Amino acid sequence: MGRGTRSLEGLAVMGIQEFYRQKKVLLTGHTGFKGSWLSLWLQKSGAQLTGVALAPDTDPNLFSLLSLTRDMRSEIADIRELGRLQKIFAESQPEIVIHNAAQPLVLRSYADPVGTFETNVIGTANVLEAARHTASVRAIVVVTTDKCYENREWEYGYRENDRLGGRDPYSSSKAAAEIVTHSYRESFFQRAGIGVATVRAGNVIGGGDWAEDRIVPDIIRGLAKDGKVALRQPHARRPWQHVLEPLRGYLMIGQRLYEDGAAWAEAWNFGPRDESVVNVEELTRMAIERWGSGQIEILGAAGQQHEARTLRLDCSKARERLQWQPLFDLHESIATTVDWYKEVLPSRESARDVTSRQIDSYIARMHKIAP
Repeated sequence: MGRGTRSLEGLAVMGIQEFYRQKKVLLTGHTGFKGSWLSLWLQKSGAQLTGVALAPDTDPNLFSLLSLTRDMRSEIADIRELGRLQKIFAESQPEIVIHNAAQPLVLRSYADPVGTFETNVIGTANVLEAARHTASVRAIVVVTTDKCYENREWEYGYRENDRLGGRDPYSSSKAAAEIVTHSYRESFFQRAGIGVATVRAGNVIGGGDWAEDRIVPDIIRGLAKDGKVALRQPHARRPWQHVLEPLRGYLMIGQRLYEDGAAWAEAWNFGPRDESVVNVEELTRMAIERWGSGQIEILGAAGQQHEARTLRLDCSKARERLQWQPLFDLHESIATTVDWYKEVLPSRESARDVTSRQIDSYIARMHKIAP
């Protein structure tokens, strides 16, 4: 049995911080919401981190608030530019690549479908192409989304071997990124002994998200402005999870690929507990309760682009083989998220301390569940 086939989560939990210490990690999309959380976690683990991404596109943004550039090499670059990527890979010589960069918004993909496909499909191919010509690379984690599945509005969760698809440009571009990754794995990386996996999660919430057309930023903006939260799709049901939950899964897969790539080089779902699947209105009411005040306004649906009403993941493979499971229930995820904004909005200088403290608390929670 190879080193990567060890199944007790205690080995991975106790080892995540130690494993990434001094590892050379290249993270694309480090300036975004998930990328910023992951960058700080990797920095706290002592990784030698290189980030590749476009400049943050919101003001404020978590990347700047966390002052992440002081403990990493940050390259502002477009993953659609293969030559630039190859130069960065050659200079940084990463051992582990986590490809997180994307155009991540469904509604924006309707406004810019070509740009979405260029970034999410060609950009993924470029990252994989740069990685295959870099001798130091031993493990690659490609982040896609739960929306890569052909969504039939089923009540049960989608498994990793269910059909890929996607009606909107964002979802279909991520399904295409899965196919591109599979092709590179089978054509190039497998024979070289390099582990390549895709990780699928979605509807993450957490402090520091200011993106357009995402529910938590919309809730916070409404509550902070006049206490009113306008909802487009109040009955759409989603599997909500705190951002640290899937990031832990990504780090665990990165470690396993590095140790025994062949055993883990496949697709992995990371989603919340079944009871965390609630509709947008329920989520909003819970956030308002934690905030302490506010009210909901339901917008008309006329003229809105299609968005899936129901989508959930079956994460039994991650639970059984990787020994990963969600640590937060929905109330904890919402409380941790809302509390972040309540602490940071009055004094943005506190963002790094608050975020670091929440990561530390989560890591302590990981240790508590270890055998």
